[in-house]
Amino acid sequence: MITSKQRAELRAKANELDTTLMVGKEGITDNLVAELDRQLEARELVKGKVLETALMTAREVCDEFCERLNAEGVQCVGNKFVVYRRSETLAKKTGTAKAKVKVNPVRVGIQKRRAAARAERERRNEYFRQSAIEFAKQRRRGGQDES
Repeated sequence: MITSKQRAELRAKANELDTTLMVGKEGITDNLVAELDRQLEARELVKGKVLETALMTAREVCDEFCERLNAEGVQCVGNKFVVYRRSETLAKKTGTAKAKVKVNPVRVGIQKRRAAARAERERRNEYFRQSAIEFAKQRRRGGQDES
């Protein structure tokens, strides 16, 4: 799963790409899936187009490709779509096999404090919820004793 920032970056890169995959009236065939697989392994990012004669929309085609190839749909606009899948062979060639994830210590601290505050609120809410239930039970019992 890619984040929205990664998706935005991939959309920006896709603007410069040429359309290399065409889906015609036959729809999604095994040969087309194999070709997209080869292109994703070589480039990681592929732009495709669904021709007017096809009986599918670009969204349907993109979803089907993503499901079959374990890829991510980046964008669908009109009759064009962009698909991304991380390529291990390309990462080895370029030397970016393991990218370091930047960790912001300030953000981590803020997230921990927010989680602790949320847990405390939930604990308090549960206490007051149980107190209200007990009070209602006592009140109901008190009303039955008088009649």
